[in-house]
Amino acid sequence: MNTMLNLTEFEIRERRLRSVISYHGTASDLNEKSKKTALKCGSRTYQQCSDCSQGCAETVTYLIKDAAVIVHSPIGCCSNPSLTELQGEVVTRQRGLKPQRAQIICSNIREKDTIYGASEKLKKAAYAAKERFNPSAIFVHSSCAAGIIGEDLEAQTDQLEKELKIPVIPVFCEGFKSRIWSTGFDAAFHGILRKLVKPPEEKQADLVNVFNFVGNDTFSGLLKKLGLRVNYLVPLTDIRTISKMSEAACTAHICETLATYIANGLEKQYGVPEVKTPAPFGIKWTDQWLREVAKYTGKEEIVEQVIQSEHERIQPELEQIRERLKGIRVYIFAGDSYAHSLANMATDLGLELVGLTTLHHDQKTDGNTEELNTLNHLIKDKGEIENYSVCNKQPFQVIKIVKKLQPDLLIVRHMNMTILGTKLGIPSVLEGDVNVSAGYDGFIKLGKRLHEALLRKKVLKTIADHVELPYTDWWLQEEDPFYFDGGNKL
Repeated sequence: MNTMLNLTEFEIRERRLRSVISYHGTASDLNEKSKKTALKCGSRTYQQCSDCSQGCAETVTYLIKDAAVIVHSPIGCCSNPSLTELQGEVVTRQRGLKPQRAQIICSNIREKDTIYGASEKLKKAAYAAKERFNPSAIFVHSSCAAGIIGEDLEAQTDQLEKELKIPVIPVFCEGFKSRIWSTGFDAAFHGILRKLVKPPEEKQADLVNVFNFVGNDTFSGLLKKLGLRVNYLVPLTDIRTISKMSEAACTAHICETLATYIANGLEKQYGVPEVKTPAPFGIKWTDQWLREVAKYTGKEEIVEQVIQSEHERIQPELEQIRERLKGIRVYIFAGDSYAHSLANMATDLGLELVGLTTLHHDQKTDGNTEELNTLNHLIKDKGEIENYSVCNKQPFQVIKIVKKLQPDLLIVRHMNMTILGTKLGIPSVLEGDVNVSAGYDGFIKLGKRLHEALLRKKVLKTIADHVELPYTDWWLQEEDPFYFDGGNKL
């Protein structure tokens, strides 16, 4: 794995993890082919939309408290700060923290700069960021424009670091570099590993790194029962905390897609063990996760008492929720590993899983660790999934899949996919804040939210009766949702 500190750039997911963006068949077929890395990352013959690695890099870096971000790009590539800041403000209030601002400057590469170079604009933006925000570090996001014209981001940031006397971290997240958006997570974490994380001065035996998105403080209460503290990374923390993440007893993540790159890097570079079990979503997976954390923190004597106590506490409410959701058919659409976590929770709640789509699929894991193969865990614990597909958020395709399967309920990770459910008259639950559903309490919360969503079915049907889908009659009548896929079939 290329997390060595002397490497300027990381290896993209298509090469490192043999990731793919299309597949349809069964879960077990996908799993077995993945073990042989038999699938190819082909191109679709038609795409309605796509996303960019830079967006995932933004997720990691935009809300670090005392950092600034320079987006070295045309102005159009710097369009998300307001949404990111809104998310940060909501979550900081929920956590009882000071509202967090996104400190961002765009270098505004224009047509003339693509001919004569944009290094002076980057330098000007860096000095402006230093004067305006007085940050402890500056991240510089590359872009398609910067990459195409051959900007030497490494040399430029090294020089700026000497001049400004603070870390200046290049993040190589050009959109054209990879078809897998999650590569942007790796780009940001690679820069953090190289430039910010320091060797441990003193190990903290009760500290657990938890890599998460911008989310609620769910893990503090869960790990406090074991006498442990949570080190939330990376959004909503500061540069000093990031630099000392090597002092933790172990590293966990709420989504393997998000953070196995840096978790594996911390283990190899600084000896911080990675929690190698699925994230704590659902009863059994939460049990396993707690046991694994306890193993690395010396809490093995009390963990079984905690697990038993938690089971007994939630059991009466869980039985009621399962009774309410009995016989409900659900379809799930989310990122790679988190879709598996959602499927595990849905089936734990007693729902019938009729289909599952992930945004991409990693055929390998960082460190090539089978214990982190969440698809394998899902199949082993819950059985076969007959309708399993991989699709990089193509609404025209998802519409047909959902219409064919006719679920009673949708669970989706991204807000634009809830709109599709509404147009089809299907109640949809948005899992925007992943942390909310973690652990035993989160599991119960998800069950309640699913039941509440079902109560809206009548009004959604009324909306669906008046919706006109923007697709031709030919496509709506075409039987195969995967007509434009790039191969990878059962």
